[in-house]
Amino acid sequence: MGWRRVAGFVGRRPGLVVSVGYLALVLFAAFAPGVLAGGDPLAGVPALRLRPPSAAHPFGTDYLGRDLFTRVVHGASLSLRATVIAVAVALVVGGVIGLLAGFVGGWVDEWLMRFVDTLLAIPAVLLSLALIAALGYGTTKVAIAVGVASVASFARVMRAETMRIRRATYVEAARAVGTRWYATLGRHVLPNAAGPVLVLAVLEFGLAILQVSALSFLGYGAPPPAPEWGALIADGRNYLATSWWLCALPGFAIAATVLSVNRVSRALDGEWTRGT
Repeated sequence: MGWRRVAGFVGRRPGLVVSVGYLALVLFAAFAPGVLAGGDPLAGVPALRLRPPSAAHPFGTDYLGRDLFTRVVHGASLSLRATVIAVAVALVVGGVIGLLAGFVGGWVDEWLMRFVDTLLAIPAVLLSLALIAALGYGTTKVAIAVGVASVASFARVMRAETMRIRRATYVEAARAVGTRWYATLGRHVLPNAAGPVLVLAVLEFGLAILQVSALSFLGYGAPPPAPEWGALIADGRNYLATSWWLCALPGFAIAATVLSVNRVSRALDGEWTRGT
């Protein structure tokens, strides 16, 4: 019976199963890159430079004879680490702002939302570049800049959910019996308002990968020869006419990761909507 249910689920949602499987593979590559690609991502063999994809080199080699598959696998650790930091910054800062604005209300809500509106008025890429100019270059600083640029989305979703939960009967009952405000906030409001925000965090994970890769492509990430995904595409653009794989295959890895994250986030959003 169990195998039939599993087969039925796979038959109904093959895209979700493929997406989860691919993300599991990417996460495994991020935490244990040596298992999937045991070579040195920084070592090259000049005699093998610019070789097309083959059995020995599935993604081909770059202009220094380095195996591109090894560099993509080892680059997953750098790119995903920056993405996790970015989403964590946006989730924590934006969640706290939205929680306070929605729960306290009044002038606190007005001031915090005006700050959020200011962030929304600035394009995310421009705000990230301004923050990088202030903080400096590097993977962690790029991640912080991307996270700050995404704070507004989390703040608005958390505020809306907090205001909805604040008017619920059980919250009013908790206040009526004299429950302290921080107990009401921690026991009733935050757990029930966190669901949509966590779904948004999964969705923002894909967007953060794109933003981190874009900034890395522009040269603001880890310095060469670090194999960040965006930097790999930047390194291969000068050879695009003759060696298409240098840009196409790292770009495919980024696109597949983003699409897989979006598919999982849609499934989580659907489950949360049905559950509520």
